[in-house]
Amino acid sequence: MNRRNFLASGGALLALPWLESMNPLSAAPALAKPPTRMIFCGVGYGFTEKTFYPTEAGPLETLTEGMSPLERHKKDFSIIKNLTNVGATDPHGGSTSYLTCANVIGTPGKRFHNSISCDLLAGKQLGKNQRYDSLVLASKEENAGGHGKGMSLAWNEAGKPVAGTRGPVELYARLFGQTDESPEEREARLNKKKSILDVVLSDAKSLNGKISSLDRDKLDEYFQSIREVELGLVKDAQWAEKPKPKTDRKAPGEGIEGEAEILLTYELIALALQTQQASVVSYRQPVASVIKSMGMNYDPHALSHHGGSPTRTEANRLRDKKCTEMLAKFIDILKRTKEADGSSLFDHTILSWGTNLRHGHMIKDVPAIIAGKGGKNVKLGHSVVLPKEDTPLGNLWLTLLQQGGLQVESFGNSTGALPELLA
Repeated sequence: MNRRNFLASGGALLALPWLESMNPLSAAPALAKPPTRMIFCGVGYGFTEKTFYPTEAGPLETLTEGMSPLERHKKDFSIIKNLTNVGATDPHGGSTSYLTCANVIGTPGKRFHNSISCDLLAGKQLGKNQRYDSLVLASKEENAGGHGKGMSLAWNEAGKPVAGTRGPVELYARLFGQTDESPEEREARLNKKKSILDVVLSDAKSLNGKISSLDRDKLDEYFQSIREVELGLVKDAQWAEKPKPKTDRKAPGEGIEGEAEILLTYELIALALQTQQASVVSYRQPVASVIKSMGMNYDPHALSHHGGSPTRTEANRLRDKKCTEMLAKFIDILKRTKEADGSSLFDHTILSWGTNLRHGHMIKDVPAIIAGKGGKNVKLGHSVVLPKEDTPLGNLWLTLLQQGGLQVESFGNSTGALPELLA
């Protein structure tokens, strides 16, 4: 490989392909009835073993201390026991494979790899008639906070992390930010994507016979990423002529963190769904800033290893209740946000809320709370104890994808759907 080929191939990293089919099209028609929505929230570290988790199966009549803020919604959510992400072996891996259920360690001699996350998979179908296939949300904090590798919960088809929109300010701008760009300026901006990509791609493809098999795998992943960019540009062009919806809600100010950041993001998620800009959302929630906003000065990782310390144990219990308190407010938001037909967002939403860790370094029997009536057959108001320990977490995602209307037979490490979760 000579220097010229390397630079030409490297240029492809900065260029984007253009296809004739990318000419602006009319925006998709308004949806006749509320679509099914799916929300996946990852909350980082797990919860206090003795005071958070239910111990018995059956209707949720008396909630544990950690789940007590959800009392007013106890008929509208279920918590599932005995789920394990069997592809995750690293307690510090956090959310890396939470929504993918892939064997992220790989086979001997192979480098780290992941697979597509269930939020992006769902978005490919449920988001066809919406501005965004899916909304991928991340926090602004640098502390991984129990989430591990990646920048969000989402991973694309090539197993690469998706950066995500960071914080409510960026999210508001993406949803409702207007531009003074003229049609001519917009067309010129889109046409810039043409540049030299066809030549660069041709040159890059010519490298296939000159590189190692490992590099060829990398190149294949790159082409997959380019394909996803192509599809994204097609959709951008389709929606270019349709202005973003307007809202009476004022743009959020800078510097919002912790609990306030999460609650504001929950509000904006509901607005995004209500205005039919997206049907699928994933949200990697901040952790460290939540603890700080509670007036506690603990690193989230150190706090999770309380070691029986009364002070740290109490801090963990307070954080547990703060998390479920925010979840209860999110459910409030979904219930009060109305659709065009008078129903609520909650009536058409499947909400998953949980983490890839149970507590400390425990990566078996991870918590999973499911709420919302978007999955018509999902059993709510129950503590669901699966009959088999270490049931693959992929079985949950498969069940929810099917309940969301996707025609899928498997996902990640799944072995089948969860009949115990269905009414």
